[in-house]
Amino acid sequence: MFIDTHAHLYLEEFTEDIDQVVKNAKNAGINRILLPNISAAYIDPMNRLRNDYPEMFSSMMGLHPGSVGADFEEELEEVYAQLQTGAYIAVGEIGTDLYWDITFKEQQIIAFERQISWAKELDLPIVIHARNSMELTIDTVAKMHNGKLCGVFHCFTGTVKEAEKIIEMGFYLGIGGVATYKNSGLNDVIRQVPLDHLVLETDAPYLPPVPFRGKRNESSYLVKVAEHIAGVKNCRLDEVAAKTTKNASLLFKF
Repeated sequence: MFIDTHAHLYLEEFTEDIDQVVKNAKNAGINRILLPNISAAYIDPMNRLRNDYPEMFSSMMGLHPGSVGADFEEELEEVYAQLQTGAYIAVGEIGTDLYWDITFKEQQIIAFERQISWAKELDLPIVIHARNSMELTIDTVAKMHNGKLCGVFHCFTGTVKEAEKIIEMGFYLGIGGVATYKNSGLNDVIRQVPLDHLVLETDAPYLPPVPFRGKRNESSYLVKVAEHIAGVKNCRLDEVAAKTTKNASLLFKF
């Protein structure tokens, strides 16, 4: 059995066939899918999906760095109000993204740090987005670490050295479809990092694994990521499933 620790199945890409997507996931051995929030606009559809399939979905609450703009204070007020309900398993998806636009870089950092502080206050793990900003993101987490802070660096695409820094802080690496791409550079990380520090994810509908590149990603494709890891590490697929499921269960307190 597998846990997809990061999928946006509440987006409009799945409106027409979400029942089939859920069925596909179950048939592939996916027994839980975690839904990270993006902004206030997505809270209702995310939680409707969770409520429609409570045995399959759990949701997180956070403001995605790509959604940080001039109104970020209002967005954060909503995030905090939602977190007070106790309905969420993590603070996420939070972090920094300097790939598309750096206009709101300082606001991204403020939002990231504030949401980390809420995670510490509520004793929740954090789910981190870091694109073109790995060093900044690691440094921010290290600065705010209180010895209990934990979480996952979602869609990890960094170096072995960066992976080691993340693991030293007690965080997991989220490995998804990018690992199957020929030039991703992640095989060295997968070889050198024990399974004890990895969790699986799809980031659906984005970043589908080989052989589905160019198509919409979905949670059932997680098995392709697991197969790739098993091949790189020269271990059994059921070992990857058992270890990564245990890791996710410990982190998110299932």
